[in-house]
Amino acid sequence: MNSKKGSVAAHVVMGLMAVYFLLPFWWLLVAATKNNQGLFQSDSLWFSGFHLFENLKQVFTGQDGVFLIWLRNSAFYAAVSGVGATVVSALAGYAFAKLRFPGRNKLFALLLGLIMVPATALVLPTYLLMSQANLVDTIWAVILPSLLNPFGVYLLRVYVADSIPDEMLEAARIDGAGEFRVFRSVVLPAMRPALVTVLLFSMVASWNNFFLPLVMLSDDQLYPLTVGLRTWYMSAIMGNGAGATFSVIVTGALVAIVPLIVAFLMLQRYWRGGLTLGSVK
Repeated sequence: MNSKKGSVAAHVVMGLMAVYFLLPFWWLLVAATKNNQGLFQSDSLWFSGFHLFENLKQVFTGQDGVFLIWLRNSAFYAAVSGVGATVVSALAGYAFAKLRFPGRNKLFALLLGLIMVPATALVLPTYLLMSQANLVDTIWAVILPSLLNPFGVYLLRVYVADSIPDEMLEAARIDGAGEFRVFRSVVLPAMRPALVTVLLFSMVASWNNFFLPLVMLSDDQLYPLTVGLRTWYMSAIMGNGAGATFSVIVTGALVAIVPLIVAFLMLQRYWRGGLTLGSVK
């Protein structure tokens, strides 16, 4: 009886949490179907007219189609930063898990410390470094800082340590394989589920990145969606007519999350299994 009550309570809590997390998305979906007047004068959680296609047209054609440029920039930053961070994390995670070198434990402890440092706290020193390298207001000012993913390194280090036996690596070395070939031919295929997990997390973090490109970039042709929509929002608040209406901004925000939803749907089977497949090998 107690077990049944506990199960019901758990389902109720999970249901409430699901509503809590889905409510903002529902508001965004409903708001994107309204015009600017309906956005402020109607029930915020229910429909009032249907102006979605009009809003979408304004999103993609407003200001000479600058939204498409921001969308392309976000996709580029997310793809390059995600793949780059995954490669760096894979190499570093394997090295920390299976190689012995001086200072390994201290470096790994430092890495764990970096996980606890908020990314916003590193933006100012990163800006100073990029300024010294004359990379401010370039795509590299956004991409290079995103290549280090401490959590991804930690995740892959744990995955490699638990799922790849040392005997497998030694057998490859005895057969004459060099260290890089061992990594490429033996370790990398076994890491695939975890790599997809790190790739997904890295791409989502880069896609949602706001403060770093806000500080690094001043050319609106290099803006990602996060910063671009913010410029529209500031223009709408000031009412100078140079940006877009609030309903168009909300619709742009809805469009901005669609690629993330698609990525999760396409990679969810790898993402769901990425942390558990190693335990049965």
